[in-house]
Amino acid sequence: MSNKLPTAVARYLDICNGKHASGLDQCFTESATVRDEGQTHRGPEAIDAWLREAQRKFAYTVEPIDVTQRDSTLMVLARVSGDFPGSPVELTHVFRMRGDRIDALEIGG
Repeated sequence: MSNKLPTAVARYLDICNGKHASGLDQCFTESATVRDEGQTHRGPEAIDAWLREAQRKFAYTVEPIDVTQRDSTLMVLARVSGDFPGSPVELTHVFRMRGDRIDALEIGG
């Protein structure tokens, strides 16, 4: 599945899955936002802090199931499994790309 994904999205998912310890700065634009669980995180430092906190709280993996792209928007349906209540869940990750980087990410059910 990852061969269908833009490099920045594939790297972001690899970081989520613990395959890389760093590299979010190669995935997101300087003005990027992430919206998850009702919270918005703006800029690379806030996005890094959000991801590190999620990884600190729970061990989990994100497995893409389906990918749909329309213009600069990429929708990835993913199975998220881990040691959190309700696992596994299927979540839609909506990536808005600017050039070769993620400019916005919204994660929802």
